[in-house]
Amino acid sequence: MHLQVNQLHKQFKTKRSTLTALKDINLHIQEGEFVCAVGASGSGKSTLLRLIAGLDTPTAGEILVDGARITGPGSDRGMVFQSYTLYPWMSVVENVEFGLRLQGVPKAKRGEQAAYYLEVVGLSGFAKALPKELSGGMKQRVAIARALASQPKILLMDEPFGSLDVQTKEAMQHFLLEIWRRTRTTIFMITHDIEEAIFLSQRIYVLSSRPGTIKQELQIQLPSEAIPHIKRHPIFQKYNDEVMRHLCEDGSQSNSSPNQLYLVS
Repeated sequence: MHLQVNQLHKQFKTKRSTLTALKDINLHIQEGEFVCAVGASGSGKSTLLRLIAGLDTPTAGEILVDGARITGPGSDRGMVFQSYTLYPWMSVVENVEFGLRLQGVPKAKRGEQAAYYLEVVGLSGFAKALPKELSGGMKQRVAIARALASQPKILLMDEPFGSLDVQTKEAMQHFLLEIWRRTRTTIFMITHDIEEAIFLSQRIYVLSSRPGTIKQELQIQLPSEAIPHIKRHPIFQKYNDEVMRHLCEDGSQSNSSPNQLYLVS
């Protein structure tokens, strides 16, 4: 799998003028990579993800998956939103099977794939439960299992842990990293949390504020061995400082905490 974004522009018409949300976006993601994008308010992170998902169309430029131009939603791209988007009247396993059913996958095969991915996310024992019986973190695990069950070429994640409490969020970050290491699914995730991006990804794209452009691309190379409290490690802090520097240079970070960007994008 290879995702390529070339000279991407996105403009929106307003009552008084035209708003440029994204300008000259060029990025790439290789098969098996985990890549994050961070940026300030107005940087267009969510807009970029919607364009890659095929939920919106670019004003100019192109987005390619394995050389094929994206013209709309497709099963080659799975999507996980911040809100869980589960169907409340369906059981956990029915939610996981939903995309497969739309694709016309036979019932037996649907059940087999759903069972596998429920095992992957650690929810085999909750297959018959309804979403209302699950915690926030468990609901997001179901959403991830549903996206993975369709075996997309790339998994797109729109601030998936933004609505979770701090402890659950931390646990979900570790969980997602283990899922990625186990499945080697290609992941592109946007987040307002700088530490989250550094902890999870191999590369980070830092976006400037409106119009959103690629300000910096950072390679992340943390120690390969498991280190307790890795987020306190000097190397981790060095990356954190570098991302912060680029955001502060953009003049958009004055009221944010040192570790997170609680911003609308």
